[in-house]
Amino acid sequence: MNNPRQPLTVAQAMNRAAALCSRSEQAPADVREKLSKWGLNAVEARQVLDQLIGQGFIDEQRFARAFVNDRFNFNGWGRVKIAHQLRLKGIPGELIDAAVNAIDEEKYRQRLIELLRAKWRTVNGREPRAAWAAMMRFAASRGFEAGIAGECVKLVTRLDDQDD
Repeated sequence: MNNPRQPLTVAQAMNRAAALCSRSEQAPADVREKLSKWGLNAVEARQVLDQLIGQGFIDEQRFARAFVNDRFNFNGWGRVKIAHQLRLKGIPGELIDAAVNAIDEEKYRQRLIELLRAKWRTVNGREPRAAWAAMMRFAASRGFEAGIAGECVKLVTRLDDQDD
C-alpha cells in the first residue's frame, strides 16, 4: 500500500518531460527539479535536459517571452516583478532584458492605469497622502517602476477629480 514510487528510467523521464514541455513552455530549472523528483541523478537529469534542449522542447528565450506575455496580460505584473521571477527561474539576464523590454510601452502604461483605477475605488476618500501612498505601494507590489507608477497615479487621480 505504501510503496514508494519507483524512480523513472532515463527514457521514461525523457518521454514524460517531453510531454510536459509539449503542453506548455518550461524553464530548464523547473524541468531539472521535476527530473530530480522523478528519481534521476544529476548526470541523468543533465542528459535528459540536453536532449530536450537539442530537440527544441526547451528554449529559454521562448520561455522568457511566454512568461512575460502571460504574467503581464493575465496577472497584471510589471517589468520589475516579471524580471525578478525570471531570475528566480535561472533565466540569463540578457534574455530577461530582451523579453521585458518587448512589452509595448503604451499597453504597459494602459494596463497600469486600469489596475490603478480599480485600486482608486478602494482608497478614494482617504486623506490624500494616504491614498497616494496606497496607490504607489499597490503599483510597486505589482512590479511597476516608481517613475511610471507616479505618472499613472497622477493621471488616475486627476481623471477622478475631473469626473466630479
